[in-house]
Amino acid sequence: MRVLVFGKTGQVARELQRYGNVIALGRDAADLNDPAACAEIIARAEADAVINAAAYTAVDQAETDTKEAYKVNSEAPTAMAKAAAKRGIPFVHISTDYVFDGTDDTPWSEEDCSGPRSVYGASKLAGEQGVMNAGGTHAILRTSWVVSAHGNNFVKTMLRLGAGRDALTIVADQIGGPTPARDIAGAVMEIARQLVDEPSKSGTYHFAGKPDVSWADFAREIFTQANLTCAVTDIPSSDYPTPAARPMNSRLNCSKLATVFDINRPDWRVGLADILSDLKVDI
Repeated sequence: MRVLVFGKTGQVARELQRYGNVIALGRDAADLNDPAACAEIIARAEADAVINAAAYTAVDQAETDTKEAYKVNSEAPTAMAKAAAKRGIPFVHISTDYVFDGTDDTPWSEEDCSGPRSVYGASKLAGEQGVMNAGGTHAILRTSWVVSAHGNNFVKTMLRLGAGRDALTIVADQIGGPTPARDIAGAVMEIARQLVDEPSKSGTYHFAGKPDVSWADFAREIFTQANLTCAVTDIPSSDYPTPAARPMNSRLNCSKLATVFDINRPDWRVGLADILSDLKVDI
């Protein structure tokens, strides 16, 4: 299966390049600020499936950079999905738990009402709607708390801070499932493969690591596995204000993905060990 991937340097895109027959396009080759050009690439590509692993992910900056956030997160994937539909090939789009308002304390299902509280979340929701309305074979995969050995993410931030400090204060009232990018890459590749043969599996799905945990407890596990002596003190989100609201509840119900595609939630603690190994942390 030949797969065209939008994204090259992002966390999931980097992991997708571990697979054979993957053509990954960076922004020098595919400018997401030019949706028509992205669509034209799909029209000309010799691909059996398309995966969009590119996005505008600067959550706080999106609050003031609204135009670009919508261009990249909504207009570009909509154009891609339409082009893939015209070609008759599956389109897999990675989305986020930020499409929900983050309230309550039960895992979000695909059927729950959305209610983004940030420009980033609203732009991603608009992209989902564009993909669905394109009319082709597709899968929207909502995920959360992505981590890897690449780019900027919570694991790498904690390793840097934990190595230089004896104690940190970490938010403890936001709960979610950390999700290794390597597991997301494996999931979207399997979804694309199955969609080629079974277009009826098109739809929206959730995928996140288990068990659900707070940022504070996630940090504790990072320090434990990395043999870092850094104490963690729990604080509420109100002690760490940000321009864009973060979901308090990022739990995702992933049972639909398991039922339809036989893809189960990965244990993020195992994925964390792999990330630390990739970073050559002494564990």
